[in-house]
Amino acid sequence: MNPLRQVNVVRYVAPLREGGSLPGIVEADDGFLYALKFRGAGQGTKALVADYIGAELARELGLKVPELVLADLGEGFGRTEPDEEIQDLLKFSVGKNLGLHYLSGSISFDPLVHEVEPELAAKIVWLDAFLMNIDRTAKNTNMLFWNKELWLIDHGASLYFHHAPENWEDQAQRPFAAIKEHVLISKASSIAEMSEMLTPIVTPQLLEMLVDGIPDSFINKQDGVNKELYKSFLLKRLESMSTFVTEAENARNARL
Repeated sequence: MNPLRQVNVVRYVAPLREGGSLPGIVEADDGFLYALKFRGAGQGTKALVADYIGAELARELGLKVPELVLADLGEGFGRTEPDEEIQDLLKFSVGKNLGLHYLSGSISFDPLVHEVEPELAAKIVWLDAFLMNIDRTAKNTNMLFWNKELWLIDHGASLYFHHAPENWEDQAQRPFAAIKEHVLISKASSIAEMSEMLTPIVTPQLLEMLVDGIPDSFINKQDGVNKELYKSFLLKRLESMSTFVTEAENARNARL
């Protein structure tokens, strides 16, 4: 897997107020706009790790995800920003941050308006059950329509085990009850059948490769959550696939 392309942030354009961690639209020195997730936001670089793993695994599954970049924020950037909250966020985010290519003209997915193919819905439900992503609900779908295609954004609420990693093994083997709130659960085809289709793709080798690709600057070595722990969690999660697949299938059947 190729490392993330690196850019330098040259201009803060606007906040994306709908995000709890105050992501913002920025311009980089390559001339493109990015939705930037800041390392100085509330959940720190762990949210960036979850976002990276979620996005790149989705991409491996053939789902549409905007390009991720490693975006460098220089010392003193944003000193003239009039909003004190944003100024503090920029000050604490000096260094490497995670940028998502900004899909200009995209619109938020609306489950009452937009149709999704059942197999596509099942694949997204499977992904979010595997990653324990609590943030793909009707209130906040984290999906966009752009060029008549469905794109996934913001996986930062996945892998929440890393906020309390002491019992990571137990968490990895749990079903994912929150899947019943998934915005696509009622639109999905069989999650069990989708799981069989994805098994040849989501291999231990792929998961280890994904974790190896996490930018080193996103790993806080002082809190005990390192790349080996992420590998162990994801591999144990893969071993426990039947648990979360059954939970998702039951949730789907309850909505039929």
